Amino acid sequence: MPPLTEPSRTRVALGVSYNGRAYDGWQSQPGGRTVQDHLERALTQFSAQDPVKTLCAGRTDAGVHGLMQVVHFDTPLERAENAWVRGTNSFLPDNIAVQWARHVPGSFHARASARSRRYAYVLLESPVRPSVDAGQVGWVFRPLALEPMVQAAQALVGEHDFTSFRAAQCQAHSPVKHLMRVDIARRGDYWRFEFEASAFLHHMIRNIMGCLIAIGAGNRPAAWMTEVLQARSRDAAAPTFSPDGLYFLGPVYDATFGLPERTPAFDWLP
Repeated sequence: MPPLTEPSRTRVALGVSYNGRAYDGWQSQPGGRTVQDHLERALTQFSAQDPVKTLCAGRTDAGVHGLMQVVHFDTPLERAENAWVRGTNSFLPDNIAVQWARHVPGSFHARASARSRRYAYVLLESPVRPSVDAGQVGWVFRPLALEPMVQAAQALVGEHDFTSFRAAQCQAHSPVKHLMRVDIARRGDYWRFEFEASAFLHHMIRNIMGCLIAIGAGNRPAAWMTEVLQARSRDAAAPTFSPDGLYFLGPVYDATFGLPERTPAFDWLP
């Protein structure tokens, strides 16, 4: 008998959005209460094949939201791109949704092919805590000043050792990252902080946010951010800020892969 041959497999990329408040982060855990666990169960149910395993562009912590998490997986099935979207969503809870699907070359890797990653932090400045948007925005009750925060943020742009903003449990091989930009804008009572970097350390943005808010509230001068960065010690920085207003906006890939740069979920953020 001729040897059995493996069926050809197609690599599929998905853009996934989710409200992270109900989940224990992105990465699969034994308890099964993560976004990845729900997505892989849905993909397996839809494909009616062996368990589907995904690789993502960037893990998010418990309570952190995703507007365009990107994953990839290999499958022997031949399904139209829109069938992967509709079919998988039929097995997902309401707060997780596949936004798009694309057939990609085998050279594509959701994590390794990303040129950069983008996050936004949405912050409510109000004497009263959030209600309708509880869990979806961070909150400060003290007034914040824009200019000191902008000045402090610019001290972080470039390639630096970000040890001072790194969680103790961070598994990254190196604390050196290239922070390409930090944009800060206000719209009504809401602040939006947007970050783009080659990659991020565990809790890096939430630790930076703690420092920016201390500076914006006048508790520290803008120059303090440089001192924190140069200290290369987590003890030098402010406490880790809440995950509630943190959104993974998604990775940026080379245009040759033909993947969307954003999803409709982007447009409701302040």
